[in-house]
Amino acid sequence: MPAPSGTGAVTRSTLRRQIADALRDEVLAGRLQPGQEFTVKEIAEQYGVSATPVREALVDLSAQGLLDADHHRGFRVHEYSVADFRGMVEARRLVTDGMFHAIAACGEGAAPLDGARRTAALAGVRRRGEEAQRAATAGDLTVLIGYDLRFWRELGTLFGNPYLSGFLHRLRVQGWVCTVQYLRRAGDLRGVLWSGHTELVDALVARDAEAARSVLAAYNAHSVAVIERLAGA
Repeated sequence: MPAPSGTGAVTRSTLRRQIADALRDEVLAGRLQPGQEFTVKEIAEQYGVSATPVREALVDLSAQGLLDADHHRGFRVHEYSVADFRGMVEARRLVTDGMFHAIAACGEGAAPLDGARRTAALAGVRRRGEEAQRAATAGDLTVLIGYDLRFWRELGTLFGNPYLSGFLHRLRVQGWVCTVQYLRRAGDLRGVLWSGHTELVDALVARDAEAARSVLAAYNAHSVAVIERLAGA
């Protein structure tokens, strides 16, 4: 678990967030498998902390759909199906359709940034995309997930609606939690993972919402096909 920032005492809310982030990363890394069970006591002992922030962190992850709570047995990692993933992909598409239109239009009331600020923000998003693209090409799933989540979170902030960008981030996390169980068993992932992040940013820089949707449609079709193939195997 990362060390707390600053010099002050670690607050319970900070510890709660750190534990939740650490457990989410354990799931994404495949060290906590779908269906795996654990208790508050086990996690508290693992991280050397009291039970209260652990219980709060586990409740938070349950609310995000990553864990299932069983009041008699503790918690277990949620088991998503391929059908769940298809639903996530469709939900993401509905969110990004409006987001791409707003970012590309950049008219009054359509997006919070314009001019130099918009250009600078998209340049930052593109840098995240370049890192994600390199990781995808190399087949490095762990690095890809980290940069991919940052890429979409920063892109989502350009939409100017924190509720929708937060919802999109949650869907992206759930999507990765659903797919890592298949991808981490697939062996060499070079040439398997999507690497079109910069192509998507280029379309948005050009204010071409249709091109952005086309890039994302290809990505969604590719992702579903890969997971269906790996799940079938």
